[in-house]
Amino acid sequence: MGDRRGHLARALAGLTDLVAVSPLYETEPVGGPPGQEDYLNLVVEMDTGLGPRDLLALAQRLEEEAGRVRTVRHGPRTLDVDVLLVGHLVVDEPDLVVPHPRMWERRFVVEPLGDLAPDLVTPSERIASGGAVRRLGRLEGY
Repeated sequence: MGDRRGHLARALAGLTDLVAVSPLYETEPVGGPPGQEDYLNLVVEMDTGLGPRDLLALAQRLEEEAGRVRTVRHGPRTLDVDVLLVGHLVVDEPDLVVPHPRMWERRFVVEPLGDLAPDLVTPSERIASGGAVRRLGRLEGY
């Protein structure tokens, strides 16, 4: 919601360990109430000593700084930051699951992830992931 590109750019500026940023994609919302605007999505790679729990805290802080309010599941929001992968670590806790449990089902994750890490995303995984995406190019400054 709101200044979609601005929210993303400010969140990226808050990542000190940033290594790479995927191209920007526009996608239809998945789930949630009808009538939502399209979403902007990208994936980042970080080289960090932060563990999964610290990365979750960072994600939640960036969302809060963007004015995110959690009211409706999958509802409109200013920013949504997910922890997809943390090296080869596996976490299965009530509020944090790594690797992200639904990332391979979502084209808006698989496409930008494949741009950054083509060795992780096979052509069949791209095809099998659900949803349509439209590549918009790079977020200005990244």
